[in-house]
Amino acid sequence: MAIQSVRGMPDILPEQAGAWRYLEQTAQRIFNAYGLTQIRTPIVEDTALFARSIGDVTDIVEKEMYTFEDRSGDSLTLRPELTAGVVRAAIEHGLLHNQTQRLWYQGPAFRYERPQKGRYRQFHQIGVECFGIADARMDVDLLEMTDQLWKTLGIRSSVTLEINSIGSPEARGAYRLALVDFLASVRDQLDADSQARLERSPLRILDSKNASTQALLADAPSLIDYLTDDDRQHFELLKEGLSEANIDFVVNPRLVRGLDYYGRTVFEWTTQALGAQGTICGGGRYDGLVEHLGGRATPGVGFALGMERVVLLMEALQVIPDTYQTQADVYLMPQHPHCESAIRQLARALRTQFPELRVMTHIGGGSLKSQLKKADRSGAGIGLIIGEAELDDRQVVFKPLRGGEQLTLAEVEIFNRISELKDTSWTT
Repeated sequence: MAIQSVRGMPDILPEQAGAWRYLEQTAQRIFNAYGLTQIRTPIVEDTALFARSIGDVTDIVEKEMYTFEDRSGDSLTLRPELTAGVVRAAIEHGLLHNQTQRLWYQGPAFRYERPQKGRYRQFHQIGVECFGIADARMDVDLLEMTDQLWKTLGIRSSVTLEINSIGSPEARGAYRLALVDFLASVRDQLDADSQARLERSPLRILDSKNASTQALLADAPSLIDYLTDDDRQHFELLKEGLSEANIDFVVNPRLVRGLDYYGRTVFEWTTQALGAQGTICGGGRYDGLVEHLGGRATPGVGFALGMERVVLLMEALQVIPDTYQTQADVYLMPQHPHCESAIRQLARALRTQFPELRVMTHIGGGSLKSQLKKADRSGAGIGLIIGEAELDDRQVVFKPLRGGEQLTLAEVEIFNRISELKDTSWTT
């Protein structure tokens, strides 16, 4: 019986990988423009890291983590998210001593959940974490960065920014008491999950997906009424900064996020185009997390986007450029075995002069008709053909594969022609 992939951990096949590459390269280009540097952390961490950072009474820690003992008896966990590992690395390597850090990352994470479209047991995130800046303008900078990413990817019109402030620990403590008093009075009407959360993590009931529970919450106290003056000022600066940057947003007073380390700013980018899995990016401020994990008190703010969901949205909106869905830009074809050496030399020269050009050479012989079929399947916009006549005259047949005039050109003219086309996706 053939071995198959683990349930909820799908392969990313060649025809899908182009969209992923487009997302990765676009994100990296924007992060570079904002002065971020990359950090890479291990997939496996000490289990205590996540219990302390995420919260030991969260669903993630209680039900969803892949945890095991190694041969030394140490409890290790496949990371369920990446922020805690970045904070651990920053503390361990002294990255936060009297300095700020603006970091980005990408990679897989793991949670044991019921697999469904847009939600997998191995999933991938691209994210940003910024340390050492408490100013709300840093929060605005991150949201401006994501806004620019959505615009560049062509999905901005299909996503909505939701923001909220969950305040300081003092504000949340006072609000928690009021919320528990209210929820206790309607306990019998709450769904089972919300009843279980009432004693341990009542704020997460605000994020319940149960319609009847949400209806009850319409009469619940509002967290925004319990914010301190400093919390309110921070939130106002956030809203002012977003308005100044012409970024539309919606204040969602029920938005709390699912991890214990958040405080003050929380946000999500959501879409109506993906059904139930409508959140494609989320984040917020976590000013107490570094100190909670053993470092000096250091403000922090960040976000993570789910790559699977962003790719699904790009596919649904058909915004992935053709060049990311093909194998080659130029396909080289020898019409006789004697021409193969010339074809390879030409391919090497093209790759040297145009490093970004994707050059594929035909291997395996066959008629011109069969070679042209393979050239077409590669997605290339240009075919270059050398037959015996062209070999003798040091010429090359330049054949547009997506419409255009076929020409026979001297080798040097081929380079000039491709140079003219390099800003038009190699296909004109």
